[in-house]
Amino acid sequence: MMTLRQIRYFIAIAETGSISAAAAAVHISQSTLTTALKQLEDDLGAVLFSRHAKGMQLTHQGHQFLRQAHLILASVDNARRSLRQSTDSVSGQLNIGVTSLVAGYYLADLLSRFQRIYHQVDIRVVEDDRAYIEHLLVSGELDIGVLILSQLDYRSALNSEILTHSPYRLWLPPQHTFLDLDSISLTDLQQEPLIMLSVDEMEERVRALWQRAPGKPWVSMRSASVEAVRSLVAAGMGLALMPDMTYRPWSVEGDVVEARPVVEVADTLDIGLAWRRGRARTELIDHFLAVAREPRPSAQSIIKHPRLRTLEERE
Repeated sequence: MMTLRQIRYFIAIAETGSISAAAAAVHISQSTLTTALKQLEDDLGAVLFSRHAKGMQLTHQGHQFLRQAHLILASVDNARRSLRQSTDSVSGQLNIGVTSLVAGYYLADLLSRFQRIYHQVDIRVVEDDRAYIEHLLVSGELDIGVLILSQLDYRSALNSEILTHSPYRLWLPPQHTFLDLDSISLTDLQQEPLIMLSVDEMEERVRALWQRAPGKPWVSMRSASVEAVRSLVAAGMGLALMPDMTYRPWSVEGDVVEARPVVEVADTLDIGLAWRRGRARTELIDHFLAVAREPRPSAQSIIKHPRLRTLEERE
C-alpha cells in the first residue's frame, strides 16, 4: 500500500534528479530509497522514472503523478496545520519573484491566502522579466518564483511545479460576425486585425500558435497593458488571442468583451512555482508551497472580491 513516506521519497528524487542526492536530502540510504521507489511503482502499476547515466528523469506518468503527490502532501500539511492552535510563531522574510502578467492576474489571491495564515511573515516581492527572476532564483537572492513556466532558461538548475493551466481564447467585441460561427479557426483570423499583448513574452507565445495556420497574423497594434488590449477589443479596433486567466467580460470603460475558443489552439499558459534545485529549503518556502498547492477559488470569486483587484485596475 502506498505510504506518505514513499510519496516524499518520490518527490525528493523528482526534485533532485538522482537517487544519491535524494537519499542525502531525506537522510536515508540509497538502497532504502530505491526499494521504496520500486514498491511505489509496483503499487501504482506505472514506471515513474527513466534511468540514465546522468540521473533520474520523470516519465509522462511520473509527471502526472508528481502533481497528485504534491496535492496529497499539501492536504496532509493543511490537516496538520488546522489542528495547531496558532501560526503566530512562524515569522521571517520570504523573497518572491514574479513577472508582470502573473503579478496582475494571479499573485494577489495567492499572497492573500498565505498572509491570512502566516500573518507574521514579511513578504518581499520583486517584479521583473522572467530571465532576470530566474537569475535571482539561481543565485539565491530570491526564495521562490511565481512564473509562466512554458519556457525556463535555467531549467536544469530549478525545480518547477505547475499550479494552473490557462487556455487561450479569442477576444471579440460585441456583435462581431464571428460570434455567429459554430467554430472559429486560425484561418478565419487571417484577414482580421490583431491586437498583440507584448508583455511576458506573450507575443512570441501567440506567434508560435500561428505556426499551425498558413500565413502570418495581421498585427495592427501592440500593447504591454492587458487593460489596453481589453479596451481596444471592446472598441472594435481588433481581436486578441489571450490567456483565459486575464479575461473579464467588460473593459475599464464598461464595454462588453466576448471570448471564444479557437479550434486549433489547445495550448495553455502554464503558471507555477520555481525554486533553486539542490538548495535546502527553508521552512517558509515549504509553508508557501503548501498554501500554493491548495485548491484555488474560482476566477469569478476572485473578480468579485474588492481587495483582489488586479494591479492595473488599481492604477
